[in-house]
Amino acid sequence: MFISLRELYKKAESSNLAVGAFNTNNLEITQAIVAAAGKTNCPLIIQTTPSAIKYAGLRELFDIVKDLIDESPIPMLIHLDHGKEIDLIAKCLEVGYRSVMFDGSDLLYENNVSETKKVVELAHKFGATVEAEVGVVGRGEEGREMIIAKYSDPDQAADFAKLTGVDSLAISIGNTHGAPEGEKLDIELLKKIREKVSIPLVLHGASGVSRSDVLAAIKNGIRKINIDTQIRHAFKESLEKNVDDPEKDVRDFLGQAKNDVGLVVEKYLKLFNNIE
Repeated sequence: MFISLRELYKKAESSNLAVGAFNTNNLEITQAIVAAAGKTNCPLIIQTTPSAIKYAGLRELFDIVKDLIDESPIPMLIHLDHGKEIDLIAKCLEVGYRSVMFDGSDLLYENNVSETKKVVELAHKFGATVEAEVGVVGRGEEGREMIIAKYSDPDQAADFAKLTGVDSLAISIGNTHGAPEGEKLDIELLKKIREKVSIPLVLHGASGVSRSDVLAAIKNGIRKINIDTQIRHAFKESLEKNVDDPEKDVRDFLGQAKNDVGLVVEKYLKLFNNIE
């Protein structure tokens, strides 16, 4: 069942919980995410990056996600993660996305503001929500580009939200793409940002964040948490264990990979929704 992100954010805020956002690249991962939503009875977001769209095709990937969401009674939606090109964002909106992220974090601050404003104006015409980023979360999309993290400044975050009109804001508080060892969130910085920014705050690069830090982040205002690296690792590791088994065909080892991804998604949904 499709739902708007605005509605999910309202529910998350009233319950002091976070919405889980899980990245997909193909049918099996999408099936795993939707099945985990059903098993836990937790609403969630299914995300696609530009590289996933390049791999699978925009219409093809959207249709897979949309069909599976429509068949489920659990509220879910599809979101463009780390969109950097306005042309791609426009294509996603036209095909049916109602939630997009514009990632201008590698731009000069003034350019990030001006470009984000353009995306907000465009997306709001479709009734879609926009997420943007201020500060730099360490590493680039899917952990491939090595980028030094730049923590978000509370005053700049507040200024950015006011100037752009974005619906949610991804912040950098020690979170890093790629799940490196030793990730540690600056919860005191998060508290300062929360005092100045009223829109929902988003945590990227959460695959390597400890359980205690995740819970502290949710307690102090994080309302959307992205998980990608752990999903890709689970899928890849499952394939590596099973792909050379002569007794199995492609459906067998892809099916096992799907099941293993489902376990990862279930674990995080229970964490984000305070389910024992």
